[in-house]
Amino acid sequence: MFFTCGPNEAMVVSGFCRSPPVMVAGGRVFVLPCIQQIQRISLNTLTLNVKSEKVYTRHGVPISVTGIAQVKIQGQNKEMLAAACQMFLGKTEAEIAHIALETLEGHQRAIMAHMTVEVAKTKQQIEEQRVQVQVVERAQQVAVQEQEIARREKELEARVRKPAEAERYKLERLAEAEKSQLIMQAEAEAESVRMRGEAEAFAIGARARAEAEQMAKKAEAFQLYQEAAQLDMLLEKLPQVAEEISGPLTSANKITLVSSGGGTVGAAKVTGEVLDILSRLPESVERLTGVSISQVNHKPLRTA
Repeated sequence: MFFTCGPNEAMVVSGFCRSPPVMVAGGRVFVLPCIQQIQRISLNTLTLNVKSEKVYTRHGVPISVTGIAQVKIQGQNKEMLAAACQMFLGKTEAEIAHIALETLEGHQRAIMAHMTVEVAKTKQQIEEQRVQVQVVERAQQVAVQEQEIARREKELEARVRKPAEAERYKLERLAEAEKSQLIMQAEAEAESVRMRGEAEAFAIGARARAEAEQMAKKAEAFQLYQEAAQLDMLLEKLPQVAEEISGPLTSANKITLVSSGGGTVGAAKVTGEVLDILSRLPESVERLTGVSISQVNHKPLRTA
């Protein structure tokens, strides 16, 4: 049966025909069931926080040190992998980390016990300088980022903001010009309407004055020449009256005349009838208006 593992793991096969055991880091291996055994060991990197507090130096000065260590089993080195298998095979990562932490802490305490104060200060200064270097590097990175942001802002200003502001200014000017044009047109139309109204009012007033003057003159004429004026109006309307009387005869398609045996007949009869009606008009006018046409012709005109 084949077994496989990733690059962060190693397999150890022992048992029948496996002496010494076969170690495979990141690969596959064939295992005979029941007569061979397979075990695994982690090759992950372990980060350990090594703390040593109040350790007395050679001169009796208590110091505290905190160190960071990264522990990893080199799977490609067969000797180191074999040594790691002897110490850690069958243990979990937590157990391996605990063993490594205790070992490193013991070594750190031993080193601190043989240190002098000057060495400790020197190491502290080196650490402080390293921190300062990191701060400076970070500040330089921030400065570079700020410069990049400033360059991008300038590009944005040149490509987007300035054209947008120019377009907005153009639109505002066009809107103001259109507004001014509309106002001028409205004012011109209002002035035109006002002038037309004044002209119409003047024309109406002039017509009214002319008509009033004409009516006044007519009234004055009627007062001065009352009977003559009435006669003039009657004589002016007589042709219309005659036309209205003869109108039915002109529109008739057929006329039937009945004679009792005496007098004229035919067209002469029709003419006589019309003339008879017209000869009676002065009498009818006198009954309606009280003005005698025949008498007015013999009366002198009265003046006011």
